[in-house]
Amino acid sequence: MAAAAAAAAAAVVPTPPGVDRRRPRRGGSMEAGRERLQDDGVRTLTSAEQTKVEDIVQEVFDVYKTNHHDSQFLLHRDKHFHYLKRGLRQLTDAYECLDASRPWLCYWILHSLELLEEPIPESVASDVCQFLSRCQSPSGGFGGGPGQHPHLAPTYAAVNALCIIGTEEAYSVINREKLLEYLYSLKQPDGSFIMHIGGEVDVRMAMEEAVAVTPVVALEDYCSDTVGYPVGYHSNTYWVTSRQMRFEGGFQGRCNKLVDGCYSFWQAGLLPLLHRALHAKGDPALSMTHWMFDQQALQEYILLCCQCPAGGLLDKPGKSRDFYHTCYCLSGLSIAQHFGSGELLHEVVLGVPENRLQPTHPVYNISPDKVVQAVMHFLKKPVPCPKEESAAN
Repeated sequence: MAAAAAAAAAAVVPTPPGVDRRRPRRGGSMEAGRERLQDDGVRTLTSAEQTKVEDIVQEVFDVYKTNHHDSQFLLHRDKHFHYLKRGLRQLTDAYECLDASRPWLCYWILHSLELLEEPIPESVASDVCQFLSRCQSPSGGFGGGPGQHPHLAPTYAAVNALCIIGTEEAYSVINREKLLEYLYSLKQPDGSFIMHIGGEVDVRMAMEEAVAVTPVVALEDYCSDTVGYPVGYHSNTYWVTSRQMRFEGGFQGRCNKLVDGCYSFWQAGLLPLLHRALHAKGDPALSMTHWMFDQQALQEYILLCCQCPAGGLLDKPGKSRDFYHTCYCLSGLSIAQHFGSGELLHEVVLGVPENRLQPTHPVYNISPDKVVQAVMHFLKKPVPCPKEESAAN
């Protein structure tokens, strides 16, 4: 009786907030470990939407199994390349709403091309450099388009795009002195950053400033007090790994949200960083061959559910392709294919060998080689100092 009572009590213990009640994936083939949502007989709008997505994904899996007996997953490289190549020269009217995000479009397309190992013609690279130069504000930083007010988000995108091009012309576009002055104008007394003059504090801006801009201005002390809060590595790891969907294999953005191809990078890209942090702390449970998520399941989701037949990648089946999802689906696919580097390099490429993408740096999300090249270039330059400090000195 006591045992039965204890079991009954355990059965009604509420699930802690944020904990996914579905059973963990077991990994393996497409069939093994896929677990549908268990709604405990309580149907809600959220559970209904999740079930609908799982049904659609199941249809995709069934069609694949019916038509591909050899189980060869294929990345449609040529179609993606032509979609991206057209986007660098001409955009449809559908992109008019992104007029204030044009440096982002440059970055999304250029990074996708480098992941696919498609070279950028010199003339195209030069045109991109000249365009981004026109997006740069005389007061420092980059706007969302020529003549627009500077903003940290397109500044991040523009710097990344120029570092991907990696030529002297590209590096020389960045006015480092004015950029540093602009960053100082956005920095708040508590170490946070506003997105633009007169804007709101946004934690993303601290990340974008520290990640992309600081290596360019070569100032370690500048952002030393930007992020000084203790990090619960194990708590973060638990939260991020719980975001991989048990049925679809892709990632959701947060609890009770649907799978989305862009989170293939935004979530999976965190795990190499957490892996490194835990390894530095001597965590004995870490694998030295795999990241802390189901790399094969993520590749299955991207290759089967996120590729548009005409080229480009997308959120989930039924959604439209765009350059944003193309960039971050391919970035997540790259993270899932490559573990570590050097002697610890271990690759898990699902499907044909031609599916292999270039590695991407989990911090900067550009090629690791381009990160090293940019850092070495700017380290040779004198460290810029703001106008006020220069006058004082």
